[in-house]
Amino acid sequence: MNYKFLPREGVRPAEYAVSVDRDISIITSDGVELLASVYRPKVDGRTPTILVRIPVSKTWKNDMAMEAVASFWAGRGYTVVIQGTRGRYRSGGEFYPLRSERQDGIETLQWLARQPWFDGRLGMWGGSAFGYTQWVLADQPGVLALNIQIASTDFGTMFHPGGAFSLESALFWAVRSRGKEDEDPSFQALEKGFNGFPLIEADDRAVGDIPFFNDWATAQPGSAYWTSIDGTDRAANARAPVLLMAGWSDPFLPTQLRDFMSLQHSSIGRVAQDSRLIIGPWTHADPIIFPDGLAPESYRAASLAPSIPWFDHHLLGQPLAATLNAPVRLYVMGENVWRDEPAWPLARARHTAFYLQGDGKANGLQGDGKLLPDLPVKALKDSYRYDPAHPVPSRGGAMLGPRAGMVKQNDVEIRSDVLVYSTPPLVEEVEVTGPISAILFVQTSASNTDFTVKLVDVHPDGAAYNISDGILRRSYAANSDPSEITVELWPTSMLFKRGHQIRVEISSSNFPRYDRNPNTGRDILNEVSPVVANQTLHHSPVMPSRIILPVIPRK
Repeated sequence: MNYKFLPREGVRPAEYAVSVDRDISIITSDGVELLASVYRPKVDGRTPTILVRIPVSKTWKNDMAMEAVASFWAGRGYTVVIQGTRGRYRSGGEFYPLRSERQDGIETLQWLARQPWFDGRLGMWGGSAFGYTQWVLADQPGVLALNIQIASTDFGTMFHPGGAFSLESALFWAVRSRGKEDEDPSFQALEKGFNGFPLIEADDRAVGDIPFFNDWATAQPGSAYWTSIDGTDRAANARAPVLLMAGWSDPFLPTQLRDFMSLQHSSIGRVAQDSRLIIGPWTHADPIIFPDGLAPESYRAASLAPSIPWFDHHLLGQPLAATLNAPVRLYVMGENVWRDEPAWPLARARHTAFYLQGDGKANGLQGDGKLLPDLPVKALKDSYRYDPAHPVPSRGGAMLGPRAGMVKQNDVEIRSDVLVYSTPPLVEEVEVTGPISAILFVQTSASNTDFTVKLVDVHPDGAAYNISDGILRRSYAANSDPSEITVELWPTSMLFKRGHQIRVEISSSNFPRYDRNPNTGRDILNEVSPVVANQTLHHSPVMPSRIILPVIPRK
């Protein structure tokens, strides 16, 4: 069968017929039966193995996809083990995302070591929760190569960036995975969950109580709950090289980049030298749809294409393919080209300040906000009211689900609770590649509130599209002197073309990408009586609110 998502260009041809043994049983130490299918090339002797542990339902579509992927590898000389994780695919036990994967994975490795067809060379592959099943085994002996996509060692921070809660990502995943089988949620149900208070009952409003959603919302990064799932320094303790694949509009991107930097500084030479990073124009397993309608290649094909040369090198000892020679390969959006780099972040980036300025009326698209390279001359400020009952709606961004990605922002920018600051039309193209942060001087009437920042590309016709965003949630002494805060935005690689404008939006909500702060200073999870916060942003010579962009020289 001709599967369109299987890569063809640059992949060596299949050489072997494939046999398959289904429903191979592994009984865990606590009595749960895990079932696997084993695909073997019809060749004499033992071969290297690729292990994929899949936390998804058994459906006709998933069966066909797994069969195609396993045959893709097995036809090129690898034994492939496709195993359902606890409570998913064909395996027994109760499904709770992420909870049992380390122990079940270790016992699966022990089972593999006893198989007569196993030659001791093992690689693993997969993205998202599949990727997590690899990170939990990264410190185990015998694993020689990992291919981890759109997943990091820090799910806790993914769910709580900047101290807020990734509501849309969490509820989408929880509703999809709450039952015995995965089920794509309706946005009618999700909207019921998003809207209303308290936050902790978002799942109840959508479909009913989901225990793991409650845990995700309640537990903060670094808590015992997240440590039990994320472990401690898994990237730093990895014993095998990792090929990481990330997306510019994926919620795991910042933590995945931190994982790569940990790998680059590993005390194990081959981990530091041989790990690789690919960052592409992807959301969570889908391509970003660009404003001109361009959609890059299928994520599925892109995620499989490097696997053969990656495993051929690390499991078969073949020379590394030229496409994987550089430590970093990234896609520059706007220019729409792939480029190799020696490291992340890019050493040649010039961290350039663009200052937020105006005459005190930057509210909305018709305001007077400006984004300029020079320090402000006047001491001025912009103010707005943040009402949690009427939050600024999300338009795209880095989140789970089909609403992620690059989306037009103009309807958001007309609101009075969104401060808008724009450069003049660019006379030269500006490439921004790397981490982004905003340093703001703010005041608030609330004891605890949020400030959000969004980086936007404005086309010559006025259409504005999100590139990156971030949020910071923290407590304040109400009505005190201005506070200096730093908001970390998603890293990016974007070419702002000549004639375009660079824009920054400041507000206090980006909902439901992030949950709403009710501004009361009380328990956010259970708050039912939000209050309005009066927010002020200062820009002056002594309080220079600004965004720091990593500008890459183009000449």
